[in-house]
Amino acid sequence: MEFYNVKKRQKVDVSDNHLKKTIYEGKGGQKRFAVRSVDDDGTKLTKFISKDTYDSLQVPTE
Repeated sequence: MEFYNVKKRQKVDVSDNHLKKTIYEGKGGQKRFAVRSVDDDGTKLTKFISKDTYDSLQVPTE
């Protein structure tokens, strides 16, 4: 999956075995679906995705 690394200011490609999916819940009950990972230089990466993409991903949940 492709992420944008803010530190490097470029897109990086992360293999699926390094991904974890998570759900962020806001105060009003809004749910945001995301995929998290860590780049090779230690930068934490987060990408917000749709619920359909979240449901179709076969990666562990955080």
